[in-house]
Amino acid sequence: MHYGWTAPVLQVLSRNDTHIHVSKTDEIWLESIYMIGGITGLPVTILAVDRIGRKGSIIVSALIALVSWVLIAFANHVVYLYVARFMVGLSGDVAFVAAPMYIAEIADKRIRGFLAGIIYVMMLVGILVIYAVAPYVPFYVPSIIGGVLVIIQLVSFPFMPDSPYYLMSKSKPEKAKRHLERLRDSDCVDKEIHEIATAVQRQQQEKGRLMDLVVSKSNRKAILIMLVLNGAQHFSSISVMLMNLHEILSAANSRYLSSNVAGILFAGMMLLSAVIADFIVDKFGRKALLTVSSLCTGVSLLSLAIFFSLQIHGYNVKPFSWVPVVSVMVYAFVFKFGLGMIPIVMTAELFPAKVKAMGMTFADFFYVLFAWISVEVYKRLSENFGMDVPFYIFSFSCILTALFAQIYIPETKGKTLDEIQFILKGVPFPIRSNSIRSDNLPECLKEYKKGSSPISMKNSKEKEIKSIESLSSIKERDIEVDQPVETYRVIERV
Repeated sequence: MHYGWTAPVLQVLSRNDTHIHVSKTDEIWLESIYMIGGITGLPVTILAVDRIGRKGSIIVSALIALVSWVLIAFANHVVYLYVARFMVGLSGDVAFVAAPMYIAEIADKRIRGFLAGIIYVMMLVGILVIYAVAPYVPFYVPSIIGGVLVIIQLVSFPFMPDSPYYLMSKSKPEKAKRHLERLRDSDCVDKEIHEIATAVQRQQQEKGRLMDLVVSKSNRKAILIMLVLNGAQHFSSISVMLMNLHEILSAANSRYLSSNVAGILFAGMMLLSAVIADFIVDKFGRKALLTVSSLCTGVSLLSLAIFFSLQIHGYNVKPFSWVPVVSVMVYAFVFKFGLGMIPIVMTAELFPAKVKAMGMTFADFFYVLFAWISVEVYKRLSENFGMDVPFYIFSFSCILTALFAQIYIPETKGKTLDEIQFILKGVPFPIRSNSIRSDNLPECLKEYKKGSSPISMKNSKEKEIKSIESLSSIKERDIEVDQPVETYRVIERV
């Protein structure tokens, strides 16, 4: 609700009969201070997700959001709004790092994309509520609605299970297993808790310094992907749309829909698209949705830019005043099913446990920074060069995003968090099977590690070599070993 708050509320505050008077400068700063609060919250986020955990961070974020709603409800001066917007920017920063981490670490890999997408779905529910309610009710009513929703979260969420990954990283294996048992069928708990322990142990062996975000090849790739995707989201104009939608549609002089009604439909289209995307993200994969979404978003923004170009150059565009409305509705749908959802799904997938908090916070810093830059670009360019120029830039950005997605981004659909790390490193994942275990193999086979010289045919080993001739048809990937990192192989024909 806070993210879309400025679009309808600033129109209300700009009227002469409001109890709080805001200037044009205040309007710009009420948008910007939200971003500043997000940037300021970065150190808090890094400490919170590792010190009090993902679940605890989400609860703290909700408490801060509740205080901000109370401030807005009782505000009688614009200063109170500044403080509330700053606080909720900080709260949102913590939530948008902790929530994806929490979801990724509790979810089964088959539905991880679906559950991560729910974060954006609920964000859109909030935006739809603020668009539908704020223009038609007293100023304090949206704050009451928002406060009640946060209270429901604060009452219910403490009873949810914690992240098994986080608990395991804090050397609490028994507690991690108990919480995992609440999330999985009992048949697969032992196997998965072993996989979690193995993954956490391996990833914690990697140093968790800030420099490792650029020293490690896989971390560099993860950072680059998240930088581009976070930048692409905002330079596809999403922050501009959500915070200035009513202004954009008013500038188009559409005679078919009022800006308030169009805003409600816009949020409804985004919500519908997000729900659909949530069900297909684990079926069609991240790359396909991201590529198609980016291309279609670019086309919708291009049509909006062309309309404003014709309007600025004096052409009669009244017969085509439906174009901006249709363009933003198409934009709402095509943006949200890929470009608006995939980045938050992948954010929690790409970083290993040891640097996940730093990596996601680093990515979130640029998410907020790009949001602020995109809004400033829109404001400055539209005021000095016309409404068309920023939308041409945003359209071109979407085309570049589609190319980047196809060329550089790996597909993470159906992969465990550990498998994704191997993909980023460019190393084959050691696939294991329960059919043959290393404790049933001869000693010479256990000692034959990947990359070593072939098994010696010395006399002392001849009996053991003969004992494995029955395994001659078994390929190297059919053998499971106790060590998770090193792989062992059998020569296909001894």
